[in-house]
Amino acid sequence: MSDGAPAHPHTTPAPAPTHGAGGGRPRRWRRVRTGLKGWLYLLPALAVYGGFAIYPALSTFSFSFLDWDGVQPPTWAGVENYTRVVTDPLLAGAIGNGLVLIVFFSFVPIAVGLLMTGLLTARGGRGTTFYRTVYFLPQVLPLVAVGTTWRWLYSGDGAVNEFLGAVGLDGLTRSWLADYHFALIALGLIGTWCMSGLCMVLFMSGAQKIDPALHEAAALDGAGRMRRFRHVTLPGLRKEISIAGVITTIAALASFDLVYVTTNGGPAGQTNVPALLVYRLAFNEGDIGAASALAVVLTLLVVALVSVIRLLAREK
Repeated sequence: MSDGAPAHPHTTPAPAPTHGAGGGRPRRWRRVRTGLKGWLYLLPALAVYGGFAIYPALSTFSFSFLDWDGVQPPTWAGVENYTRVVTDPLLAGAIGNGLVLIVFFSFVPIAVGLLMTGLLTARGGRGTTFYRTVYFLPQVLPLVAVGTTWRWLYSGDGAVNEFLGAVGLDGLTRSWLADYHFALIALGLIGTWCMSGLCMVLFMSGAQKIDPALHEAAALDGAGRMRRFRHVTLPGLRKEISIAGVITTIAALASFDLVYVTTNGGPAGQTNVPALLVYRLAFNEGDIGAASALAVVLTLLVVALVSVIRLLAREK
């Protein structure tokens, strides 16, 4: 370097551009855009669900605090409608009848379904398809047709009384659905007939997923059929039993068409259920507030019972 040349300071190469905050911004925008596109696809279904499920539910909750006949301007009633649901013998009795029907719609069908599952699995799969079809048939039939058929079977000259007379039990014959003491039980047995096949199909599908090696190991240890069913099959059906309990409990508390066709709440209100009274209060008596309050109480009862079932069936 000559003496007259200016001295240049030491320079370092410029750093290469990184994809830090600036580079991450396009990726974040792509993720946001993808999420918005997903919500755009869901928007039609959400609009339908909101319009036909969420909005009516919120409207029902708001109506439950009103005294309204559906025509005249409503007035504020506060919690009066809910107090009536608890204190009115007709409304409280309907809730009690719904709880009784849970025994016939849920507990008994689950027990019958487990029994049929145990018997069919013990047969080694022979005739399983036939029995599945026969037992599941009530689920295919419309409940209006089922109710009409059973109303004839339970009548004074129906098949039930004819069978009792044929076996020498004439003293037990009666018009079952019109009997004050037996109408609710007779109605519940129809629910048992309808729900047992559904429970059996659920349990059969669950039993087929259980590893056969578990049954073989239990058999080698000397366990008989009953012990294998109790210690291998039942634990393997925990989820299916939970699902069956949820479905049948909702069916018991929300039953309307079967009750409407067979007894219409009679005799003397012995088979009144919440769903039937909601219909009567709203459309026959014009008491929208009480009908909405009963519907809200029924919904909370269903949620509470379903939560208990899921809690009991949860894996420990």
